[in-house]
Amino acid sequence: MKTLIASVIALVPALMLVQPAAATVQPKPAAAKKAAPAAKASTAKKTTTAKKPAAAKGAVAAAAGAGAATAVAASALSPEALSLADRVHTGRIGCELGQHVNVTKDGNNPGYFHVDGNGFKYHMSPVATSTGVVRLEDKQAGAVWLQIANKSMLMNQKQGQRLADECMSSEQTQVAEAIKRNPPPSLLENPAAGK
Repeated sequence: MKTLIASVIALVPALMLVQPAAATVQPKPAAAKKAAPAAKASTAKKTTTAKKPAAAKGAVAAAAGAGAATAVAASALSPEALSLADRVHTGRIGCELGQHVNVTKDGNNPGYFHVDGNGFKYHMSPVATSTGVVRLEDKQAGAVWLQIANKSMLMNQKQGQRLADECMSSEQTQVAEAIKRNPPPSLLENPAAGK
């Protein structure tokens, strides 16, 4: 039973990662048939009862269904999320250390974005924040794109690392230059203390 659960847990993220990228392509039954024998083979080695292979078929079907549900959810964003999508800077955005991030709108799913660069590719949607920061997330991959007035950053929360930092679109570069010319007052300074 542990092997069955482990197989399903390993299969679900793989299907979730593949499904958003192929959201416009109709799922092929052959892919599900290929996945089912692999799941059966991994569980059949240690099982001897007829009930567990049948459970593996159901688990594979449930995992495939979860991927299909992701494709349906990709087209349904709230009006608030759609308004946040209008604030996302798109194009090739330069980052520190010579890196870059490409942020492009998903033409098939309004409000969604493809975010890719050197060694990563995500399908992200806007998430509301209490601070007004523009935040895009790929929940399956654990990736987060944060955009403030003068810079952006890409993180992978599952891996616990920053993938790109100090990223600036042309609009963000202008804000950063304005901050350098006219720095805001320090939050640590207390004008009343000098009186």
